[in-house]
Amino acid sequence: MKELSIGLLNSLGLAWWVEITTQIPRCTYYFGPFMTKGAAEAATAGYVEDLEQEAAQGITIALKRCKPGNLTIFEELAEMSNPGITPVFSGQT
Repeated sequence: MKELSIGLLNSLGLAWWVEITTQIPRCTYYFGPFMTKGAAEAATAGYVEDLEQEAAQGITIALKRCKPGNLTIFEELAEMSNPGITPVFSGQT
């Protein structure tokens, strides 16, 4: 029954997720879904410990109600596939 409730909350974008970003490597990780913010918060230490054991640095944590499309986002890959606008320095000598 609990899994059904979490699934419903997640499908509505109301489930809680732990979003962890790291500077090295430049990644965003989503862990969840959780029924309550407290449950997400209680699980956070284990996720951070795992990332620290993998030598991740610059760890930032946020608890969010969301519906992530990807559970792991590698920023370097995202930047390569969508480099954005390249600055142009016209008119400079």
